[in-house]
Amino acid sequence: MNVGVAHSEVNPNTRVMNSRGIWLTYALGVGMLHIVLLSIPFFSVPVVWTLTNVIHNFGMYVFMHAVKGTPFETPDQGKARLLTHWEQLDYGVQFTSSRKFFTISPIILYVASRHLEQEVTFLSIGFRYPF
Repeated sequence: MNVGVAHSEVNPNTRVMNSRGIWLTYALGVGMLHIVLLSIPFFSVPVVWTLTNVIHNFGMYVFMHAVKGTPFETPDQGKARLLTHWEQLDYGVQFTSSRKFFTISPIILYVASRHLEQEVTFLSIGFRYPF
């Protein structure tokens, strides 16, 4: 019995990552995490990039791969309670835009952080030794 349920999906976890604005919200959340970590005075920029990566990857691992089930009561007779969120995403169809986005976004975050960490290091060396 689904009293007060206003969605038409059998399992809302299957389509939540395709909703409007979820990718922008995800990117803004990672950006806000980075800004919050930058505001801590005793963290250097490379440490903040490392912490951003570690916190993001740990959170996504727990959210996507460790926690099973759904926060909603679903009429699917318990099928969703044995699946992780990654397995429920887009009804398990591979190579959808959401799966591609959530596969490539940690890679882009890692490459960007490594690039910017090295740029900060090179800039500091360049300012110390101009010739």
